[in-house]
Amino acid sequence: MKLKVVGCGDAFGSGGRGNSCYHVETDGHVATLDFGASSLVQMHRFGIDSSGFHQVFISHLHGDHFGGLPFLLLDGQFVHQRTTPLTIIGPPGTKVRLDAAMEVLFPKMATNDWRFDFEVKEVEPGSTSRHGPLTLTTAQVIHASGAPSTALRITDGKRTLAFSGDTEWTDALLPIADGADLFICECFAFAGSPHGHMAYETIAAKRAALGAKHILLTHMGDEMWARRGEVDQTHFTVAEDGLELSI
Repeated sequence: MKLKVVGCGDAFGSGGRGNSCYHVETDGHVATLDFGASSLVQMHRFGIDSSGFHQVFISHLHGDHFGGLPFLLLDGQFVHQRTTPLTIIGPPGTKVRLDAAMEVLFPKMATNDWRFDFEVKEVEPGSTSRHGPLTLTTAQVIHASGAPSTALRITDGKRTLAFSGDTEWTDALLPIADGADLFICECFAFAGSPHGHMAYETIAAKRAALGAKHILLTHMGDEMWARRGEVDQTHFTVAEDGLELSI
């Protein structure tokens, strides 16, 4: 399993980084975790084929995590003339929110005669489901987004990748991260208890309980980005746009 960080920034572009998006490839199957507003730009920046992946797994319905989808769909329709199907997998409310975003950004877009098949699948928090070669497990976390916010765990049967999404500390993360080869964990602040988010000091204190083999810190705000040099690099890696990892 290979991971490329397309965007690891917060909603505010702290540190000049792109919105949440992680490109995952396993045995020829390609997917992304999240597709934030800047993700298509970031894909072009890194030379990633924007029609070359099969699925998008959405953690929650904030613009910095799903807001790039209308642009991705239009790119497939008019620019790269996508022919392969695309499945968007997200929490309950994903289809309604995506339709609303398309209508606001590009009126009548949803009524296009699409040249490629795409569908939206909504999965309940706390469920396990199969999507091609990947098995997805979700858990509801604590982050107000007008719909359930979820942490994600995907496995191809050989390697397991976990993702916190956006959340403050919750024990719901424990079974998601436990035993994962890599846990992508949001880390908005260095210290304190930011509302709806986590701080590095909390994550470091919970590291052993999380049980992941390694933790990739992401979604850093300005304070955390400025103090990233203080991170324990034995157990953590600080995400950067363009970072590539073999899992």
